Amino acid sequence: MPRSLPLAVALVAGAAFFLAVQPGIAAEAVVKAPAPALTEPVSGHRETAIFAGGCFWGVQGVFAHVKGVVDTTSGYTGGRASTAQYEDVETGTTGHAESVKVVFDPAQVNYADLLRIYFSVITDPTQLNRQGPDSGPQYRSALFPQSSAQEKVARAYIAQLSAAHVYGRSIVTTIEKAPGFFPAESYHQDFMARNPGYPYIVINDRPKVEALKRIFPMSWKA
Repeated sequence: MPRSLPLAVALVAGAAFFLAVQPGIAAEAVVKAPAPALTEPVSGHRETAIFAGGCFWGVQGVFAHVKGVVDTTSGYTGGRASTAQYEDVETGTTGHAESVKVVFDPAQVNYADLLRIYFSVITDPTQLNRQGPDSGPQYRSALFPQSSAQEKVARAYIAQLSAAHVYGRSIVTTIEKAPGFFPAESYHQDFMARNPGYPYIVINDRPKVEALKRIFPMSWKA
């Protein structure tokens, strides 16, 4: 993601050409992960989950199209409130990860289902402190469980994926405590939906949404 949004159009347009001829650093590969063996007990209340998996534009863009998800917010998780600003987070020194808070109806979609989508089309869990063209700890693959039940399911699913050798390399996705979630600036919210033709979105994020629709049609919502 471009570090300076006032210059983003020029910077990302140039990056779009570069990435188009450098497929090795473009969008992450899609892997259809197996169904989780352990799922969270279903409650009658809405739940919140927090995911970090690279630039939050794409993470939010995918989860917004998942049936049962009722709200998504891009933000920062892992650091202090005083450093939860885009320019600070982009230095990679704040402890924050670009993240997305997902509010969902567990009667329609289980936390385990969200994890399956996350590991299939959103993040490459084998990339350490980077995703695609974005590098730094702020782009790490990380889960921030909001309950002991979510943490149990997350740890079990990572263990299941590792045992099944779903990926060619070791999973480095972390499970972390969330000291707080801090919403990102307004211009980051629903960025993909508002800017579908933006070069970065076209190259890195639109393929993820298309993969969601193709691989998990029963979970897709327009």
